Amino acid sequence: MIIDFEKIPEAHLTGFKGGEGHLDTRNYVDGHVKIMYSTLRPGASSGLHTHVGNSEIIFVISGTLTFHYDDTVEECRAGQCHYCPMGHSHYMENLTDHDAVYFAIVPEHGK
Repeated sequence: MIIDFEKIPEAHLTGFKGGEGHLDTRNYVDGHVKIMYSTLRPGASSGLHTHVGNSEIIFVISGTLTFHYDDTVEECRAGQCHYCPMGHSHYMENLTDHDAVYFAIVPEHGK
């Protein structure tokens, strides 16, 4: 199965999960997984959230994202991956002056 993000309409979100600023995203969603190709704009963030019944893998394509993962702060650069297992909490911010582009997968566990 090929997922062509160019054929998925882009959503322009403000305050994603209670965060700040702008997120542009193209998402494939079925009952088992969310697969997202997204751009977090400079100064933007997601809101803090806990992964209940799922986990999240985020691969940074370009730019840098700062993750607040449980009690730690981690900087994730292009070519690196952030993982938030089920039962853990995180949020991300783009503290730079350029876009951060990433690919995220959120598999649903137990479905």
